[in-house]
Amino acid sequence: MTLSSYKSLVGFYLSVVLLGTSGSIQAQAPAPNSAQGKTEILWLGQAGFRIKSPGGKIIVIDPWITGGPKTPAIYKNDLAALGHVDLLLVTHAHVDHIGDAPDLAKMHKTQLYGPADMITPLITLGVMPAELTHRFNKSGRITPLPGIKVTAVKAEHSSLLVWKNPATNKLESHHAGEAMGYIIQLENGFKIWHMGDTGIFGDMKFISEYYKPDLVMVPIGGNFTMAPDDAAHALREMINPKMVIPMHYNSNPLAKGTLAEFQADMKGSKIQVIPMTEGQTVQF
Repeated sequence: MTLSSYKSLVGFYLSVVLLGTSGSIQAQAPAPNSAQGKTEILWLGQAGFRIKSPGGKIIVIDPWITGGPKTPAIYKNDLAALGHVDLLLVTHAHVDHIGDAPDLAKMHKTQLYGPADMITPLITLGVMPAELTHRFNKSGRITPLPGIKVTAVKAEHSSLLVWKNPATNKLESHHAGEAMGYIIQLENGFKIWHMGDTGIFGDMKFISEYYKPDLVMVPIGGNFTMAPDDAAHALREMINPKMVIPMHYNSNPLAKGTLAEFQADMKGSKIQVIPMTEGQTVQF
């Protein structure tokens, strides 16, 4: 499917409907012929999401689950409740992003994909076996599953791996390369830009113009990332996607940005803001 034909197809945000008490939101749209299923996104809290692709593949990003203060209890108390994971992505090594990724990779015998210099210390320290990892870097594009492409893009942030040395029982800090974001293209051409943790930077405009994401997952908490007004400016002036899901707020007292502030800063924009609560799902 060409980009132009897909673009003409995407009237998927014609309506957004709250469904009962299950906390699910559905955006109705005609499905492309190449993949008749829907895309389903579950917010696990902070920057963690579980994405079910139109082809039925499960993608998990930045799974801070057992340690996440806002993780739904069903997952916090039982990682297996996520179900099988087909693709595991981590944007950087901070604990609220790498979280339970190593355990999930080993549980499901699924490769952990992430920044090259984050993956290397995971291997050399014995956290992960090399065969369950994949190293790549910014502008690197992978096809980890049939019909699904992931491109690593810039994020303006740091990355540090804190590891408990079993020999000394002490915490150690290890350099873990540079943080990244991901452009995830699903089987039907739908593109999600998970920004990871990032401050505002000029190349957001280039990334948007070149990759043309349909949905952006944007951090709004401030302190470690963009605050609500920063994120709104980036979306309005540089990115201009069809839809945005705010993330990376409500889980750390130092990151004080709120959904209400972000919604106020986005008021009047044609960009559809899709607010979520932890444990809620949206469908496209």
